[in-house]
Formats: sequence, C-alpha cells, structure tokens
Amino acid sequence: MFRITAHYHHPKDREAFLEHYRTTHSVLAAKMPGLKAYGWGQATTLDGSRPEHFLVAVMDWETREEAAAAFASPEGQAATADMANFADAGVDVNFHEVTQVS
Repeated sequence: MFRITAHYHHPKDREAFLEHYRTTHSVLAAKMPGLKAYGWGQATTLDGSRPEHFLVAVMDWETREEAAAAFASPEGQAATADMANFADAGVDVNFHEVTQVS
C-alpha cells in the first residue's frame, strides 16, 4: 500500500479552516480515483499541550503509480488547487510505502 499524509500547520482562523476542509476540500479529495482509504482529524497530544500540526489527513492507494495517477487526474488537480483556498499556514506532505506490522 502507498500512503500520503498531509500535516497542516495551525491556521489563523481555525473555524474557517475546519469549515472549508469539512465541506469542500475533503469532498474533493474523496473523489480521487483509486483511493482505498481516506481519513482526517484534528491533531492532539496525550498531555494536552499544543500539537505540532493542526490537522492530519491520511490517504491510501494500492500502489505509488495509482497515487500519482490520482493526483494527475482532474479530481486530483481540483483537490490540489483547492489547497490555496484554506491552507495559508502551510502543509507538510509525506509519501511512503506502508509496511504492515500487525
């Protein structure tokens, strides 16, 4: 399995960010072809301190090639273009093959 994670930095307007992510961006991203799993959540910590990131999203495809094709698709291009509408604080995106342990 090939995984992409997006770690969004803390935005100036948390509620506006969440509203856009919930109602627009996640809807666009969920339409990407070949997507096997997609989930997201607000970051937290076990001790209640401020987490390094505000929100983390995880997307899985069977292969790296399927993920690349999804981002090149019209749906992937729409989701990528939408980032400018809400992710003004920045985002770190990571790509990796998943090694399943259990």
